[in-house]
Amino acid sequence: MAGIIGYGAYIPKYRVSAEEIAAVQEANANAIKRGLGLTEKSVPGKDEDTITIATHAARDALARAGINKKDIGAIYVGSESHPYAVKPSSAIVAEAIGIGNDYTAVDTEFACKAGSATIQINAGLVDSKMVKYGVSIGADTSQAEPGNALEYSAAAGGAAFIIGSNKESLAIIDKTVSFTSDTPDFWRRSMQAYPSHAGRFTGEPAYFKHVIGATKLLLEKTKTKIEDYTYVVFHMPNGKFPRAVAKIFKVTEEQLVPGLVVEKIGNTYSGSSLLGLAAVLDIAKPGDKILMTSYGSGSGSDSFALTVTEKITEAQGKARTTQDYIDRKEYLSYAKYLKHMETIH
Repeated sequence: MAGIIGYGAYIPKYRVSAEEIAAVQEANANAIKRGLGLTEKSVPGKDEDTITIATHAARDALARAGINKKDIGAIYVGSESHPYAVKPSSAIVAEAIGIGNDYTAVDTEFACKAGSATIQINAGLVDSKMVKYGVSIGADTSQAEPGNALEYSAAAGGAAFIIGSNKESLAIIDKTVSFTSDTPDFWRRSMQAYPSHAGRFTGEPAYFKHVIGATKLLLEKTKTKIEDYTYVVFHMPNGKFPRAVAKIFKVTEEQLVPGLVVEKIGNTYSGSSLLGLAAVLDIAKPGDKILMTSYGSGSGSDSFALTVTEKITEAQGKARTTQDYIDRKEYLSYAKYLKHMETIH
C-alpha cells in the first residue's frame, strides 16, 4: 500500500490548567485530574483557528517530505471546527502552502476521526495512481460550553501527513480497516455554538465498542498480535479511556505512553490520534511497527498498521517535533481563556 512520506504537528502555546477551570466550576481539581487523567489543555491564540493550525502542520510535513509541492494532487482537511460553514478550509491551506491549482480538495467531517479518514482516502488515490501525493490533515479548535465537563478536555491542535508511494515512505501503511455504526453519543446541530453529549453513553456503546472493534478487526486481518507492535496509539478523548482499552489488549506502558499526548495537551479532536502518531514517529526507528486506532462520535473508528522504514531517521530532524510544541507553554487565566475562545469579548 501507500505510506507516509512526511508528517508534521502543531499545538498552540497557550494552556489552561485543570485547577483554573475547577476553581470556576467549584469542583475538586484533584478528583478531575484523577477521573479524566488530564492536568491541562491547549488553547488557540486569538489569531489561530483550524486553518492556521492545519497550515503550520502541513508546512512541517512538507519540510520532512522534501518533495516538489506541485506534485501534490489532493488535500483534505478533517475537522469539526472548520471556520466557515460554507467555504473550504482545504483550499485555503493549499493556497497558504503554495501547491498550485492542479489538485482536488475537500473538507471532511466525522467528529474526531475526520482526519484519519483522509489518510485512507489519500492512500486509495495514491495506490490507484490518480495522484502522486496527497495531504491529509486532522485539526481542531474544539468547543465546550462553560461549566460543562468537556471544558476540561476540549483542546486545540493538529497534525498533517503527506501520503505517497511505499517506495518513498518513512512509514508504510500495511493495512487499514474501519468499524462503523449509527451510535449517537456526541453531536452539534447547525447554528449551535456548543456540542451535546450523552454522558456515560459515550463510553461503553460508543468509544469502547468501536475502538476495540476496529483494533480487533485489524489484528485479525493482518494476522498480528498486539505484542508485535512497538507503539500503540488509541484516540484520546481523555487520559482514562485509552488506558482502559490498553488494559483490555494488554498493551504495555512502553507501547502506549509515547503517543499518549492527551495527558499534556487535552483532546484535540480530529488531531488527537494523529498527534499521537506524530509523537511516535518522532522517536521511531527503522523496523518499528505502529498500530493506531482513531475514533469519531456518531460513531466509527479507523485502525492502521504501519511499518517504519529507513527513511525515518533523516526525516525526523527536518522539522520541530511534537514534543517541541508540547513543551512551549504560556498559561492563561480562566477569563483570558474565555476571551481566546471568543466566549466573552
